[in-house]
Amino acid sequence: MDESAELRLLFHRLNNQLGIILAHAELLEAKVPDEMSRARAAQVVASALEAMTTANDIRRQASITTDSDSQ
Repeated sequence: MDESAELRLLFHRLNNQLGIILAHAELLEAKVPDEMSRARAAQVVASALEAMTTANDIRRQASITTDSDSQ
């Protein structure tokens, strides 16, 4: 497996893991009875979304670097 394929696999795995965290945080946010717990769950939701965005930004930068290295 070449380096770019390995990198794509790692980003895919990371996004899957973050997606699981996001889904559980959203469930908690919807089901917890008190406002403090809901606010904490909302922070986890926001952080998971931010982490997914960051992972995608890193993937794009890595793709640009890999594309320019191969030329």
